[in-house]
Amino acid sequence: MDFNVFTLIGLIAVTAGVIFTILPVLPGSFIALAGLLVWAIGESNPVGWGVFAVCGILLAAGASMQILMTGRTMRRHRIPNRSVVVGVVAGVILMFIVPIVGLPLGFAAGLFGMELARQRDIGLATRSSVAALKATGVGILVEFGLAAIAATIFVGALLFSSSV
Repeated sequence: MDFNVFTLIGLIAVTAGVIFTILPVLPGSFIALAGLLVWAIGESNPVGWGVFAVCGILLAAGASMQILMTGRTMRRHRIPNRSVVVGVVAGVILMFIVPIVGLPLGFAAGLFGMELARQRDIGLATRSSVAALKATGVGILVEFGLAAIAATIFVGALLFSSSV
């Protein structure tokens, strides 16, 4: 494996990107794509650009599916954007108070709190919040899966290019 600064940046960014698809503090797919672009520029050969293109399609599909799947469920259950925004803000705040689990706990609590205030019925608020959390979870898993496939292709390209 030809290790240079471009390869190192690519490996770090792709690894961080895959992690951030599960812990959505930063846009994981975008970070991975940026790292792949840096690596492809450093490689400046057809293999590098081909890997970048294939992985870029996978990462874009993962990020898009995450947004589309979650958004469709939110619309179907008539969950307003402000409930999601309050959930995200609560998650970010709690993330600094309770590391690792603060983000998902804060998101769930903020979302439920807004849904309870909006619907004034604990059963309806619970159903809409659970639907939103399930959609978010499935979207995260889809994005993670496609990012993991992209990372595997990238590592395969690194291993293959060193043996040629």
